[in-house]
Amino acid sequence: MKEMKKYTISLKVNDETYEVVASPNRTLLEVLRDDLHLTGTKESCGEGVCGACTVLIDGQPMRSCLLLAVAMEGKEITTIEGLSRGEKLHPVQEAFVMHHAIQCGFCGPGMILTAYALLNENPNPTEKEIRRAISGNICRCTGYAKIVEAVKSLAEEGR
Repeated sequence: MKEMKKYTISLKVNDETYEVVASPNRTLLEVLRDDLHLTGTKESCGEGVCGACTVLIDGQPMRSCLLLAVAMEGKEITTIEGLSRGEKLHPVQEAFVMHHAIQCGFCGPGMILTAYALLNENPNPTEKEIRRAISGNICRCTGYAKIVEAVKSLAEEGR
């Protein structure tokens, strides 16, 4: 069987540029986790349904399990690791901790990045808008109430 051709691609992830050799069928999720060792992005359903693999592409939440890595050249990719600065958590991450919006932690990265994108687009969303924004992220632990509280707290504080 003939081996698939590999390409050297340049990915800008969390404000750093990486050169990666990848076959054209590798997903962004695979490259982030396996090649760049950014394991905050979780793999779950593999079908773009659960939201665990959510990253930001040019500021928009997208499912990295559905994106081909070779198609991400020239894009700004942000993973959960890119929100914090050293040991200092981003305010969205802090709000999730303070409001106990993370239990097992599996949905957390995708949920936090989705909330971050929402707040960047709409700094004062209603509860309905928050629930709509996070509706593509499945959480099996929290019942969503604490997640909504965390996002609302940021809107109310104007952060």
